[in-house]
Amino acid sequence: MENQFSQQLGKLRRQANLSQEQLAQQVFVTRQSVSKWEQGETTPDLDTLIKLANLLQVDLNELITGTTATNLSQSADQHSTSEQLQTERPMNVWEFLASYWWAIIALAAVIGIFFH
Repeated sequence: MENQFSQQLGKLRRQANLSQEQLAQQVFVTRQSVSKWEQGETTPDLDTLIKLANLLQVDLNELITGTTATNLSQSADQHSTSEQLQTERPMNVWEFLASYWWAIIALAAVIGIFFH
């Protein structure tokens, strides 16, 4: 996930019909700070990010990355579906050897001791 904070802040501020000055007053910073955030020159601290998210009525993830909770759940669903597909197919010999190499070594040691 990429940091999209500067673009998101400007977009969400305009959607809320707030000027940079109005937003700055509500989070107790200067208008210049808001301008620098939107230009990507600086970023606010965590407390200010939380204030911004609450004020703009979005979660922190949406404010920072532009990803909504709906997009995250869809991505998680797709990931779990791909995991299910991987677990449904049978394991081939190489996957078995990669997963259980330790058992093969232990078995070889036991056989070596038993037949020595």
